[in-house]
Order: sequence, then structure tokens, then C-alpha cells
Amino acid sequence: MSLLFSPVRIGQHEARNRVWLAPMCQYSCEAQDGMPTEWHHEHLASFARGGVGVAMTEAAAVSPEGRISPWDAGIWSDEQAEAWAPIAARIAAHGALPAIQLAHAGRKGSTYREWSGQGSVPVAEGGWEAVGATDAAFGPYAPPRALTTEEVEQVVADFAAAAKRAWDAGFVVLEVHAAHGYLIHQFLSPLVNDRDDIWGERTLLLRRTVEAVRAAAPEAGIVVRFSAHDWVAGGIDETMTAEHARVALAAGADWLDISSGGLDPRQQIQVGPGYQVPLAASVREATGAPVAAVGMLDDAELAEATLAEGSADAIMIARGLLRNPHWALLAEAELDGAPEGSAWPVQYTRARPRPVSVAAGR
Repeated sequence: MSLLFSPVRIGQHEARNRVWLAPMCQYSCEAQDGMPTEWHHEHLASFARGGVGVAMTEAAAVSPEGRISPWDAGIWSDEQAEAWAPIAARIAAHGALPAIQLAHAGRKGSTYREWSGQGSVPVAEGGWEAVGATDAAFGPYAPPRALTTEEVEQVVADFAAAAKRAWDAGFVVLEVHAAHGYLIHQFLSPLVNDRDDIWGERTLLLRRTVEAVRAAAPEAGIVVRFSAHDWVAGGIDETMTAEHARVALAAGADWLDISSGGLDPRQQIQVGPGYQVPLAASVREATGAPVAAVGMLDDAELAEATLAEGSADAIMIARGLLRNPHWALLAEAELDGAPEGSAWPVQYTRARPRPVSVAAGR
């Protein structure tokens, strides 16, 4: 058996393999109420049916102002949790672990989805005043209002409440989004956080949030997504990320999900297959904790080699799965010959690749 299709534990929960669906925003809550819809159900169930070990939702905002756009999904209300529940149940029915990413966009909130406009959405068109670690804007976006000391405390409480709702809805893996320039990342980076209150201690919001999520869902597997490099001088690098990771692990995280960038529009990133794997490997070596790698890893042999060389413990795939929701099934056939008892649904077994000599028949 390949490493890619060997089981692995996330806290108390076992994933059937190490192909994990990365969170991808769909911007498809057309009523702008944060409620997941039939689109979300079909979208996520397709990847679970397609053989992934973990199927993770897009960023689910922990408060209305925590959305990236008015069309984002949320989990700040019980009604939203009730709408997520059948989606989580369907993911589990297909054999994958249901996972949800809990998020707050911070200063990158209240923006248009790419097919509806550009920049910040005015209040008159359904937008809101974004909030952030400070009042510094992200590039051309409208300047945010800096959160007060007490409001940051409320952010922690919002993450905790969202975690409880997510667990009750059936999500057994919870990811805290601390990457891509969103709120927790804003507090972590010296490029943004120059506060003079207690939250000027850059890892405090991270620690308090992970502790609160762990307390709210003590049996959940908890993952924290980091941007391991800001790709701007003076910003976060691998050494800082290793320290951030240690804080998260001490606060109750089980896994680390290593991405990069998103904080500063001045970033310069050279992308290519596996371009973020060295960052994942660095954090894994520094902490000894299990790590998921992400970023153009949708070649089965490259994904397997990343695990075999010890750079990561799981592979998160995003656009490769959008292109082919059954990527995991075909990758398993490529690496392992799609053995009996694999992730292939019994209804699809006739399509399972097999040697030509035995492929004939009814």
C-alpha cells in the first residue's frame, strides 16, 4: 500500500487515507445570509464519494463581519449549523471525515467575489465596515476599523461558539484559519500587528482561540492552518512559524496545515508543483508534529514522494479536485491498483482500472 492511501489519525479520528480536500471558498450563499445551500451539499459530497480521506468545507465565518464576502458561508448561528448537519452526514456516509474550516477574514472582509466586482463592497450594496488587528488596509481595500481590546475577546468567544456548533452538526475535524492574511494571521505578523494592548503579544490570539476551540469541542481533531512565510521582508518566516506552531500545539492542536502568503500585496511567490512543501517540511522537522502540505500537489507520484521523503504526513488538494472530484480514486488505482476494500464505491467498481487481461466482461 502507498503511504498516500494508508490511514492516519487526527486526534481521536481515523482518516481512511492522506488525500484531503483543501478548503475552497465557493461564494455561493446567494441570499447573503451565510446559509449553506444545495450547491455546498453537492460540491462537498462529490469529493467524499470520490475517495478523499478528509472533506473540508470552505471557510465558515464565525461572525457576520468575519466573512470575506457577502456570499460567504457561516456558522455563527444555530440555523446555519442545522443546514450544515446533513452535509456533514453525507460526507461521513461516503467514508470521509467531515471537516470544517473556522475563519474570520479581518481586514480582508466585505469584498466582492471575483465574478461580481472588485475591491470592497459598499455598505449600501450589502457590505460592512471591516475590522482588523489595526486600521491598516490591505492594499486597495477599504481601511478597517481596529478591534478594541474587548472586541478581540469576543472574537475568541465567536470561534468557541462556532466550534461547538460545528461539532454538534457532525464535523469531527475543525480547522482554525490562521493563514492567508485573515484575522489571526494579521495578529501573528509583525508587518501588521503593532498594537500596544495585550493583543500586541502576537501569538496571544492564536493561543486563546485554539484553547477555546479545544474546550468547546474536546473530542474533535483540531488543525491549524498557517501561512509559513509572508514573502515580504520583515514578515513571518519558517522560524517564526515554528514558534507559532508550538503555541498552537501546546494550546490543543493536533495537526498543522502549512500554506503561505496572503498578508501583504507586495509578496513575491514563485509557484510550481510542490512549491510549499519545503515550508511544511521545515515546520514538521522543527515541531515533530503531523503536518499537511498544500499547493499544486495533484500529481499522484509527487504526492506520494512528498510523504515518502518525510516532508509531510498528508496532502491537501484544492484545484486538482475541482478539475476531477474522483482524483483520489484514480490516484489510488495508479499507485496501488485500486485493491478490493479501497475507497471505490461499490456502484463504481466496474470503472475501476484493472489489467487489460481481466478487464473484459459484462
